Amino acid sequence: MTAKPGHKEGGREEPGGMNKENSQYLRMTQMPVGSLVFSLAVPTIISMLVTAVYNLGDTYFVSKLGTSASGAVGIVFSLMAIIQAVGFTIGMGSGAQISRLLGAQKTDEANRVAASGLLAAAAFGTLLSVFGLLFLDGLMRLLGATETILPYARDYAAYILYAAPVMASSFLLNNILRAEGKARFAMVGLTTGGLLNLLLDPLFIFGFGMGIAGAAIATAISQCVSFCILLSWFLRGKTIVRLGAAGISKRPGTYLHILKNGLPSFCRQALASIATIALNVSAAVYGDAAVAAMSIVGRLFMFVFAVNLGIGQGYMPVVGYNYGAGLYDRVKAAFCFTLKVTGVLMTVAALAGFTAAPVLIRLFIRNDAEVVRIGAGALRAMCLAMPLVPLGVVCNMTFQSIGRSWTATALSLARQGIFFLPLILVLPGALGITGVQITQPLADGLTFLSCLPLTVWFLRDLRARQDTR
Repeated sequence: MTAKPGHKEGGREEPGGMNKENSQYLRMTQMPVGSLVFSLAVPTIISMLVTAVYNLGDTYFVSKLGTSASGAVGIVFSLMAIIQAVGFTIGMGSGAQISRLLGAQKTDEANRVAASGLLAAAAFGTLLSVFGLLFLDGLMRLLGATETILPYARDYAAYILYAAPVMASSFLLNNILRAEGKARFAMVGLTTGGLLNLLLDPLFIFGFGMGIAGAAIATAISQCVSFCILLSWFLRGKTIVRLGAAGISKRPGTYLHILKNGLPSFCRQALASIATIALNVSAAVYGDAAVAAMSIVGRLFMFVFAVNLGIGQGYMPVVGYNYGAGLYDRVKAAFCFTLKVTGVLMTVAALAGFTAAPVLIRLFIRNDAEVVRIGAGALRAMCLAMPLVPLGVVCNMTFQSIGRSWTATALSLARQGIFFLPLILVLPGALGITGVQITQPLADGLTFLSCLPLTVWFLRDLRARQDTR
């Protein structure tokens, strides 16, 4: 039986006779859409920015060890993207399903999805850790490490792999909190870990003389602290969704459904990893300076993209809740609001980044003119395409949130797969290093064009659903 507002089915009573489930349901389905998206997005943006800052921190501190060490960060970034692919696949797959279930007020089913998702994330993270450590050198070479970069990449990657099960599980817990509209809880866990990482980086790298391994150990420790904080919200009863061994599903269908819902995230993250590998391999032809330059540009773009992604992840539970509740006018309003805000922000960031490109690259490596030259050109090319990026992100997250997994998967394949990979295989051979620099911007432009007809169809479908209610 579906619980109605005021019903106490499995709920925890709040003052005034309303339990947590119903209170959150009313907030998600009645609060003005712009204010709701903004309230969920701000904690998520803070979390994403702190994550981006500590990624930049790793790059900054490691760059003081030399160009080869800086290139190793870009190599291991591909490995971290693989771990993220696992975490986001299960996390976003569980989260998108949980939002719709909570919108339909099916809390017990949401609990089952959450507990099963946590088990799956820990298991897949453990497999990655075991196989990665067994084949470490071969894996680093596969990810694009040159012989001079390999020793640094090996030292950095080993500790990241030890932490893989915790990292994958953290992504899962983070997405569950956001799915139920508790973005502030997720923010506390992620920002605490990120700030701790920034403090530990210089201590371990320089204070303890551990070099690049110190940066990896700092990241591993901060990820464990972040996981403990995220888990504590569930153990202390601060959430709607509950985790417990009794809730773990024994039915394969539960896990298949999670994976189906998370398939767009898997494609997005896995292809990002493959694209980074392809980019590193293509850049390595032009030396360590090119690998280091593209690594720095990638981290800078992710810092800007974190705001766009943070708003999008604040938007996803709003869409899931209201689509599950049949409130299609609110879904449309949330879509339009999010697209406008992210479009404006990315345009402003693009103008600033284009103007200050050489200065931004020199913040990381001042004494290598070749790194600055290659990096500034690549960053300016990225800035030209930045205003086009939000439509692809918002469309992808929308279709994933409403359960149209195959459409979302196709969009996930587009940016880094269908468009980027063929271009990175062709353009460097034709244009040299310029081909490496412009591949991602061209892929972003083609992704934007592919999203236009899907946007028109989605808005028409919402109008038709609203008219038939």
